[in-house]
Formats: sequence, structure tokens, C-alpha cells
Amino acid sequence: MRKTYLPAVLIGFALCVSTGSAETVVTEHGGDTFVSGETITQTLEVSGDAFVAGRSTTVLGQANEDFHVAGFDVLIEADVGEDAYAAGATVTLKGTVGQDLTAAGFTVRTDTTSRVGGNARLAGATVIVDGPIDGALSVSGRDVLLNAPVTGDALVLAKTLRFGPKAVVAGRLTYTTDTRMDVPERVAPAARVTFEPLTGGALLREWDGIREMPIFPTFASVFFGFLVTLLFFVLLGAIALGFAPRHVSWLRKSIGAAPGRTLLQGVVGLSILFGAVPVTGLTIVGIPFVPVAILSIVLVWTLAYALGAYAVAMRVWIGLGGEVDPHNVTRLVVFAAAIIAVALLNFIPFVGWVANYTLVLLGVGAMTHAALLALVPDIDPAFDLDMQPVDQDNPKT
Repeated sequence: MRKTYLPAVLIGFALCVSTGSAETVVTEHGGDTFVSGETITQTLEVSGDAFVAGRSTTVLGQANEDFHVAGFDVLIEADVGEDAYAAGATVTLKGTVGQDLTAAGFTVRTDTTSRVGGNARLAGATVIVDGPIDGALSVSGRDVLLNAPVTGDALVLAKTLRFGPKAVVAGRLTYTTDTRMDVPERVAPAARVTFEPLTGGALLREWDGIREMPIFPTFASVFFGFLVTLLFFVLLGAIALGFAPRHVSWLRKSIGAAPGRTLLQGVVGLSILFGAVPVTGLTIVGIPFVPVAILSIVLVWTLAYALGAYAVAMRVWIGLGGEVDPHNVTRLVVFAAAIIAVALLNFIPFVGWVANYTLVLLGVGAMTHAALLALVPDIDPAFDLDMQPVDQDNPKT
């Protein structure tokens, strides 16, 4: 059985939204089923793993093995035989999950019609648990409502925690909130309830004098945020290399072929993106599209950062004697190492920002160059019509 991680799905979401295609595309490969599009309402009958990504995603039917889904609005009414992974602005589970559920979003909810046969790991600003959990429950959120039976232990980290009439924790309940609360006996007896105060953690206790600063992050939160970010980008790279390897290779090599030109084109591309916001608003009729322009900046910035980091990392890898065309697993390892290295640079004032911004400019520049080629196909004769660049890493070929 193949295992994946939650952030892996996020990449498919970004990739599918960036394509702007309203058509739902279904692809099968190696026993896996891939579904992408803008607005997806898909009934699945899948014997293997399923991967679904789109802006608005509703999935019905059945997936016998693992299920992965991402989008702005995610609704899962399908029955999943093994593990389920979901991410989006809103994530709602109405079907059954045979084993574990991992979900993240601004709002995450398991409906009364849902059931999780194993453990549930949920994270979001608002988390509502209405469906029964046969295993253990782990929740991290700002506002958490538990209104369902949990057969195993429950671990909750929240600003506010509430219990509905159906809430029952058969195992141990451990919760972390701003203040201690009275947990009803019907939920769990006092002997099985543990309250852990929200503190800075063992490594930060020496800084208790500044603990009242609400913006000061704990070590655990910083590490968790870094881990989630790393997994997000690794999964983004995995889906990008899986769905569009030729385009990724083309963009990477265009950066290596002319980094100076790419940086200048990155400045032009970012100027166009940021300039689109006030220009759209000044048209009056375009005011409703201002959020779209802002979202485009966020999306392009994220994809450009990943592309820039990948291009630089591969350039270093080849310079150190690595293969020019390595396996995708090697590419992902190199990409992950680049993300970690750049994250560590953020601890150096000014240097971290310059490094991150340079990667963004490189990525945006490559995208801008690709857009110019699409508009004026003959602008660069070094690239043929099949989107295959001259191999700058091995010019003899």
C-alpha cells in the first residue's frame, strides 16, 4: 500500500487552478486515478488510489484504497476504503473512511453522516467534529466543537473548545486551551481528563518575561509550521513533476540558460501582477475582480518560489557532479534540501529576504518568458515547437 502525506494534495490544487481549465480531466496511471479541473462533481469507482484537485470539488462514489483531494471548497461524499487526505478553504466529510483521515483548511467538518474507521487528524481555524471516530482524534484549531463519540484518545489544541450533546471520549482526553475548563462527566470522567496549559514550551520558558506578547511563536508552532510548509512544497513538486514534467524541465532550463534575463523578466512580471490590482479597481466595473487579482499574486508568488528554488537546487546538484536528468525521487530530495536551506537563511537578517525574493523573481521570470513565447512563438529560436529547450547543462547534446 502506498502512503502519502496531507500536504501532497496541495500541489495538485495549485497546479489545477493555475491551468484555468474548466474541463474535468480524468487520467488513470499505474492503477491510480487522477481527476483535475475547475468545478468538479465526480462519482468515483476506483480500485486503487485516487487524486482529485480543483477549485470546487465534490466527490461521490467509492475509492477502495487511499484518497487525496484538494481545492477551495472540498466536499467528500465518497466512501474511502483506506486513508483519506484532504485540504482546502472548506473541507467537509460526509462519507466513510475505512482507516485514517487527515484534513486541513480554514473550516474543517466531519458531518453526522460520516464515520472514520481509524484515527482522525484535523487542523483548521474552525474544526467541527460531528461524525464518530473509531480511533484516536487529534485536533488543532482556533475554535473546536466536538459533538461525536471518539473510541480512542482525544488530543485537542485550541483557543476555544466546546462539547456538543453527542460528545463522548472513551479514552483519555487531553486538551490545551487558554484557560482550564469544566469538562462534562458525560464526555469523559475527570480521572481521564488532562489539561495542559498553553505555554511557550520547555525550550522557551527562560523567556517567560516576554510570554505575554501574543505574536511570539512557541518552538512547537514554529517547527510545525516549518514542517507543514516543507511538506506542502515537496508535494507541490511531486505533483508538478508527475503531471507536467516537460514543462517543469523547460522552465528550469530557461532559468539556467539566462539567469540575468530571467531576473529582469521577473521584475516585469511582478510589476504587471501588482499593477493589475489598482488598474482593475480604477475601472470601477472591475472592482469585483480585485480579489481575483490579489489571489493571482499569491498563487504565482508561491509557484514562482517553488520553481526558483527547484531551478537553483538542480543547478547546484549538476554542478556538484549529479546526474543531469535524475529520477523524480532524487529531484524531490534536492528540492526539499533547497527549501530547508532557504528556510535556514531566513534566520539571517536581510540575507534571508534577498534569497527568497531572488527565487521568486527567477520563477516569475521563467513564467513571464513562457508567456512571451506563447504570445510571440518566434521570440527565442533556441526553443523548438515541442517545448524542448537546448540542454544548457550538456551543450554537446
